[in-house]
Amino acid sequence: MKKTTSTALILILSVMLVIAGCGNSNSNSAGNSNGNENKSKVNETAKNDKTEAVSGASEASYTPLDQLKDNYDIVIVGAGGAGMSAALEAKAKGLNPVILEKMPVAGGNTSKSSSGMNASQTKFQKEQSIEDSNDKFYEETLKGGHDTNDKEMLRFFVDNSASAIDWLDSIGIKLNNITITGGMSEKRTHRPEDGSAVGQYLVKGLVRNVQEKEIPLFVNADVKEITQKDGKANGVKVLFNQADEKTITAKAVVVTTGGFGSNMDMISKVRPDLEGYVTTNQIGSTGDGIKMIEALGGTTVDMDQIQVHPTVQQEKSYLIGEAVRGEGSILVNSEGKRFVNELTTRDKVTEAINALPEKAATLVFDSGVKSRVKAIEQYDKMGFVIQADTIEALAKEIGVPADKLKATLDTWNSAVKNKNDAEFGRTTGMDNDLSAGPYYAIKIAPGIHYTMGGVKINTNTEVLNKDGAAIPGLYAAGEVTGGLHGQNRIGGNSVAEIIIFGRQAGVKSAEFVQAQ
Repeated sequence: MKKTTSTALILILSVMLVIAGCGNSNSNSAGNSNGNENKSKVNETAKNDKTEAVSGASEASYTPLDQLKDNYDIVIVGAGGAGMSAALEAKAKGLNPVILEKMPVAGGNTSKSSSGMNASQTKFQKEQSIEDSNDKFYEETLKGGHDTNDKEMLRFFVDNSASAIDWLDSIGIKLNNITITGGMSEKRTHRPEDGSAVGQYLVKGLVRNVQEKEIPLFVNADVKEITQKDGKANGVKVLFNQADEKTITAKAVVVTTGGFGSNMDMISKVRPDLEGYVTTNQIGSTGDGIKMIEALGGTTVDMDQIQVHPTVQQEKSYLIGEAVRGEGSILVNSEGKRFVNELTTRDKVTEAINALPEKAATLVFDSGVKSRVKAIEQYDKMGFVIQADTIEALAKEIGVPADKLKATLDTWNSAVKNKNDAEFGRTTGMDNDLSAGPYYAIKIAPGIHYTMGGVKINTNTEVLNKDGAAIPGLYAAGEVTGGLHGQNRIGGNSVAEIIIFGRQAGVKSAEFVQAQ
């Protein structure tokens, strides 16, 4: 009886700690030296993250600290999509992994993912008569990355994308609602059945599976160092609740800590031109994994390749997902006119927005788009969405000439009808016109979104040193790695990357351990 009461008490205290956000590692987050404006933007992002953390905390309970062991087969650093996928695959191989997450909740940047997960030749595409191929996916991603992608990594990525969709489906995470993103010619962006944002659905499903498999997942667990013995990664030093330091040993370490999109110090060193931009990244994306791996002799690639997403709500640094454009939305300038092919690659859309005098634009869509993109409901709750019954009324609300906006919509609807965008050559996201009132708008501008650079790995997810040799026992997957996306990431590819390479990290680290 005493034992039951004690366990219950520990669980309650753990949940309370999570909800309070106690001991999360915010002290090393970004924005300390980039001006007052940028500080306030980063602080606003932090506030949003804490709100999201609290809302997520009630949905999941994590492993109490008193259940921590000194040794595991595999230590996984980071509880985003890549980390949880790695843990599930390692567990399926019969091993005993542990996940350590420095934030108060699992999910990382995965929770913020919106549009979907790209994959080709999937069963869901076939069911919906979407003709696609891995070769086409490869070529379009290579073109999107300006032919600078790591081709071996990219080939592995596309060839394993369909099986990743199948794997998720097999564990109760169904992504069968398919749309399109910029730079793609086919519908291959897989979303939850109801068309909602992919991130929170994915995280919830992965956390559920991790708990069902009884994989320990500790939060407020800030890994400070990866340890080595005889040249092999053999564990970590971790600070729990910013108070209790522990050393945990293991036969392999998998790093899935995400990128450095919230570390303005790191960003400004490689891209000083991005100082002052808002960031869509969660505050835990501070490049910890990259620094720890470099300390062990790991090398990096493409660190200056940082993606600026074109459609970010500025006041709350919140990403407006590409699915909004993929389902038919257009972008207009302060004169109420289109100025770009909305579904060209992200770098080109960003460039077009930054070329406007106001360096900002407005997404315009109708009730049809709103019904097909469930994420808009979240944007609406957050106060981003402007609504009006008519186009003319919407023009007044967003401060553009009514006659110009009406003419823009008429021209666009004619282009959709004739499948010919004579103005800007858009060929995708034209299945439905914008004629079903009420009408909606969201004001946007570019923001830092994704760090394409990171540590160098091979297709086995082994971390490589400067000589190209694998560091024994050290694996990495997800945004902490670099090379896959080249100079520009296609929307929907990062979610695919975390699942594909997260799974691979779990499998290959397990094989390494079993070979010892």
